[in-house]
Amino acid sequence: MALKEATSQIPIVFATAGDPVGNSLVASLSRPGGNVTGLATLAADLAGKRLELLREVVPRLRRLAIIVDVGFPQAALELAEVQAGARTLGIELAPLEVRRAEDIAPAFEGLQRQADALYVVVEGLVSTNRTRIITFAHTARLPTIFNSRDYVQAGGLMSYGPNFPDLFRRAADLVDKILHGTKPNDIPVERPTKFEFVLNLTTAKALGLAIPDKLLALANDVIE
Repeated sequence: MALKEATSQIPIVFATAGDPVGNSLVASLSRPGGNVTGLATLAADLAGKRLELLREVVPRLRRLAIIVDVGFPQAALELAEVQAGARTLGIELAPLEVRRAEDIAPAFEGLQRQADALYVVVEGLVSTNRTRIITFAHTARLPTIFNSRDYVQAGGLMSYGPNFPDLFRRAADLVDKILHGTKPNDIPVERPTKFEFVLNLTTAKALGLAIPDKLLALANDVIE
């Protein structure tokens, strides 16, 4: 957003925007307009799938904690999608609202009763404090789901989301088009085409969870 405010002439390519239309980076996905284009992760659109995966691992999921930076617009959009999906599945939500690193520990302590799982809305604050959040989740014995394999490799239980290396490779293709004369406003914003589901069996064992065979078969990667 700062770059867009700084120039309307220099082409700008983004690789992982959550909701570029909602955040006013572009006018629309098909006709971005202006000097900005790129790839959208559409993170909020995948919230329902993540809830379904959690239900497979935690069949008695009744109360779901969700940690979210309420000061980040895209995080608020994903929270709304999770709320809608939870209502459909009959799941009660327990939001852990944070705005700074100092809010994380009190947010976990503020859970009125034990939740059955934790949904993590990933953005800058959460990424910076990844290890703390995973540690708090382990202490509370909460199965966790994220949007990227990085968090599963760091000890989280599972993730479902776009393949981020693929997004960056495709962003390079867009840069190449621009360098060869195509204007950014003539390049539609692209959506993810590759998704990955990653499981950490070491974490599952520590939490006393049995991962269903059908989920193991669906996983793109299983960490043991």
